[in-house]
Amino acid sequence: MPHLCIIVARFYEDIADELLQGACVHLDGRGATYDIVPVPGAFEIPAAMRMAIASGRYNGYVALGCVIRGETTHYDYVCGESARGLNQLAMKHMAPVGYGILTVENREQAMKRAAVGQGNKGRDAAEAAWRMMELKNQLGVA
Repeated sequence: MPHLCIIVARFYEDIADELLQGACVHLDGRGATYDIVPVPGAFEIPAAMRMAIASGRYNGYVALGCVIRGETTHYDYVCGESARGLNQLAMKHMAPVGYGILTVENREQAMKRAAVGQGNKGRDAAEAAWRMMELKNQLGVA
């Protein structure tokens, strides 16, 4: 039975809750088990994922969070560095990663994408991790 690590940025708690619910319901339906690892924000997700990879306990990883554009360039740095960090980890460690960090202009856009009854991007990220785990197994990569 696959065991995944779901890393969820809690900065926008209501949005994080929707993303997490979508991912958990999907993985429950697949018969997977998972641990939920909360972190403060999206910037911290790659470091937490690196720690989870180093633990050797997981078959796949789901990154969930949200970055909403503000009045400064902070948005650009957080979006770029979190995406780059996760991509580097996936490539270096051949880690099955589902990317579910929303990058949006406002809370309304975020909720439309996160809500289980609407965009359900948490589910999409969990499914991406699942498919990458399948691919890794299909290709016989340890």
